[in-house]
Amino acid sequence: MKKHCSLILFFLISWIFTTAQVPGSVVAYSPAASGLYIGSPSICILSNGDYLASHDLFGPKSNEFERPNSRIYRSKDKGKTWTQISEINGQFWSKLFVHEKGLYFMGTSKHHGNTIIRKSTDGGVTWTEPTDGENGLLLAGEYHCAPMPLIEHNGRLWRAMEDAMGSVKKWGKRYGAFMMSIPLGADPMKATNWTSSNVLRYDSTLLNGNFGAWIEGNAVVDPTGQLWDVLRVDDKSTLEEKAAFVKISNDGKTATFDSNTGFIKFPGGSKKFSIRYDLKSKLYWTIANYIPQEIKAANPGKNPASIRNTQALFSSEDLRNWDLRIILLQHPEIIKHGFQYVDWLFEGKDIIFLSRTAFDDGQGGAHNNHDANYLTFHRIKKFRKIGVKE
Repeated sequence: MKKHCSLILFFLISWIFTTAQVPGSVVAYSPAASGLYIGSPSICILSNGDYLASHDLFGPKSNEFERPNSRIYRSKDKGKTWTQISEINGQFWSKLFVHEKGLYFMGTSKHHGNTIIRKSTDGGVTWTEPTDGENGLLLAGEYHCAPMPLIEHNGRLWRAMEDAMGSVKKWGKRYGAFMMSIPLGADPMKATNWTSSNVLRYDSTLLNGNFGAWIEGNAVVDPTGQLWDVLRVDDKSTLEEKAAFVKISNDGKTATFDSNTGFIKFPGGSKKFSIRYDLKSKLYWTIANYIPQEIKAANPGKNPASIRNTQALFSSEDLRNWDLRIILLQHPEIIKHGFQYVDWLFEGKDIIFLSRTAFDDGQGGAHNNHDANYLTFHRIKKFRKIGVKE
């Protein structure tokens, strides 16, 4: 008995010590041995100033293909400490957001499940169940997304999504890009209030035959007022990453893509990134899985989507040309360390963000850099002044 207790104490002390070395504040932890990996970080700020964070669980011991679980956490001290307040069965790849005084959680019902939305009226403790088109079941079928920004523009709320019902049921080839939107003032819980654009299917001829996928799109308005779906692009042929710009019509019904001009160089574009516009600086900002030149030089021929050891802050005046402001998170080892799927928000002079973090934990670390064992919270203080020459 004493030996058993001593072992428990040893592992507990080891975990506490190692957790202290993890960058940021730990929101959640799930060891690799559990077979449950932390995915889909999402963050929002409630009207009372509390933060809410969420993640789902994927991996061999999860139920991601049937009824996956998502967990909700609350912080009352600006992200220093977190408490789990709810667990939702049947929610995946989802984004927390506040819209017209309502708190919502929008994503899919499972890995390639229905598009659904839930509402909470008690600060995230309890949530509605998406039963039909009148109560949160928005699109039936197979869909894909990530916790991406929702934006207001031209009297509507916009959210990029992917159809996963392509003719070839393989990662990348099955995904088609489209945009969803709803008039401001309309009830997001009712399917008939939402408009979906046409779906732009996978095209194997793009990028001289090197096009692997486009997923995890951002709804973004450019300086001219044009709405775009800016997507992550899979291209394993080069470490020069890129994004795709899909044009969305004013009414949200038509999506078009110009293969001659639609791909641009984008730092970290082969992994999930989120873009937001800041009215005060009049700049677009992103936190992205940038690959520094020294990492490129050390890993020629490697799939860029598999390099996730660096997160950096970038800004842009035009959405097309991006300036590196600062490296935020980095670890020299790339196989079992990763900072990824960042979701972030402006808060006054700061940016707050969550990272799906693969890091050492005293128990062998993460399964790999993709299969994260931590959800971590971070703050960028006075972000507008970072990287500005005096």
